Amino acid sequence: MVVSDNHPNYQFDDAALVRQCQKGNADAMGLLITKYQDRLYNAILKICQNRDDAAELTQETFVKVLEKIGSFRSQSGIYTWLFRIGMNLTINFCNRRFKVVSGSLDQPQDAYGRSLAGQVKDTRHPDPCQTAQNRETAQIVMAALERLDDDHRVILVLREIEQMSYEQIAETLGIELGTVKSRLSRARVALGEFLEAIRI
Repeated sequence: MVVSDNHPNYQFDDAALVRQCQKGNADAMGLLITKYQDRLYNAILKICQNRDDAAELTQETFVKVLEKIGSFRSQSGIYTWLFRIGMNLTINFCNRRFKVVSGSLDQPQDAYGRSLAGQVKDTRHPDPCQTAQNRETAQIVMAALERLDDDHRVILVLREIEQMSYEQIAETLGIELGTVKSRLSRARVALGEFLEAIRI
């Protein structure tokens, strides 16, 4: 059910929420930030591998979203649009750095945490041995992910962690659908090779 702008729960409908933001409703912008900030932060963190940098890039993303919300024309979803801004900022940031800073896997995971190729999990298993094994597996995968170049790391995060469709990734990164598929294929091969090297 589409919630109207006048409905007290309009914040649950992205289109109505965006309209309120475009009217200058500060509460609506706060709700938009609350709705997507953890998801965006975790995606950026997997790419830049540093909590402070991820927090700054997330904040910078929403500053730009606030500045540009008036020009948003709903040709894509607000989620895809703000992720495009966030990914562009993150890629530019990583390109400016000589070396990606290694991060920690101990950061808290939000409700949107998903697996990277079925291996990076927010698992709360009652068995301490199983929990330790899961964390070790996650650390191995993340170590391999860190070795990838920025383009490959970004596309894996968007597909395997954010679970975006190929079309959403193409729109977010501003590349052709065929490029998404070929780059993702190369990224998966590279990740697999790094995983084999790490496990030897």
